[in-house]
Amino acid sequence: MSRLPDIDSALIGQMHELYRELHAAPELSMQEHNTAARIEGILDELDIEHFRSGGTGVVGILRNGGGPVIGFRADTDGLPIAEETGVEYASTARGTLDDGTEVPVMHGCGHDTHIATAVTAVRVLAAQRDAWSGTLVIIFQPGEETAAGAKAMVEDGLWDKAPRPEVMYGQHVMPGLAGTITYSVGDAMSQADSWKVTLRGKGSHGSQPQDSIDPIVLGAHIITRLQGVVSREVDPRASAVVTVGTFHAGLKENIIPATAEFSLNVRTLDPEVRDTVLGAIRRIIVGEAAVSGAPEPIIEEISAFPRNYNDPEETEQVMAALRSELGEDAVTEVAPLMGSEDFGALAQAIEVPSVFWMFGGHSQDTLNAPDVPVNHSPFFAPEIEPTLTTGTRAALAAILSKLGK
Repeated sequence: MSRLPDIDSALIGQMHELYRELHAAPELSMQEHNTAARIEGILDELDIEHFRSGGTGVVGILRNGGGPVIGFRADTDGLPIAEETGVEYASTARGTLDDGTEVPVMHGCGHDTHIATAVTAVRVLAAQRDAWSGTLVIIFQPGEETAAGAKAMVEDGLWDKAPRPEVMYGQHVMPGLAGTITYSVGDAMSQADSWKVTLRGKGSHGSQPQDSIDPIVLGAHIITRLQGVVSREVDPRASAVVTVGTFHAGLKENIIPATAEFSLNVRTLDPEVRDTVLGAIRRIIVGEAAVSGAPEPIIEEISAFPRNYNDPEETEQVMAALRSELGEDAVTEVAPLMGSEDFGALAQAIEVPSVFWMFGGHSQDTLNAPDVPVNHSPFFAPEIEPTLTTGTRAALAAILSKLGK
């Protein structure tokens, strides 16, 4: 890798301004219309070719002679959260969920940080072409929070329209120490599957239970039995989590309802464990309904986050570059996270390796506080510096580990 190109004070100022602008104007998943237009405007300003993909996704192609093709992804969507950070650029934006509910919107997971750092890295590379050669495919991906965005871009022909990279890179801001990087080798983040289950029973008056098929009792048996899937059907050396997050049924205490509905979330690292857990859950749901004399429940997929796997060889190369740029002590290997990302779908679609890492966003004082703001919290707003500059330097170091002269 060549020496990292300079990120001068003017570029840093532009990055800070863009970050504040984005933070104040978040948009919900797959509704990032203004964000996409803003990114397109910057790419036009830099004379970088680009196209839309997956509705509100933007793909830029920065070509600079012969050499490798590298992909880099930044996600763009916000969350239905009312911001409580107290920063002067806090969001007051509103959005509408798919069911028509109006909600507050916040960049509560740091995607504004990802956009600002990726844009700044592109600005540096566009201005300092003598430092590198090859092609960078920069992907501004919508809908990460719902696992819809990467899938939508791939299905919209992303890799038929853009040069296919030999490796994909991505990064995420986290509640760690600003200026530092963490990563995992192999499994980096968990797969995640969410289902909505509708139990179909038979309603009756509470005084006549013999005339009912009680979906609440059925649901209670299912949910209780699901707690045994991980403890009795998964190797204790493997990782798996089964969570039932919602249960809704009935309108009055003396009426047995005809239906009940619950939703669940499953986290796994290994694909075979995933298949085991999902198969067991489906078996229990269907089996308990049959035992109760109820019709087979309706199982609907809410979302499915793919495996996020860091190729060991590529990860070693990237982390060597990050250590060289940021310092040995700034880069640390950690265990896989049980949080989820749809980043892996971009590389899996064309069977190329990928590397995904985290960069810290909090000061030591914030980390020492009793309640540290975490991603998806109404209080999560990364320290602007050194978070943004670190994210940009990390992106550049990774890209130039392949493209640098």
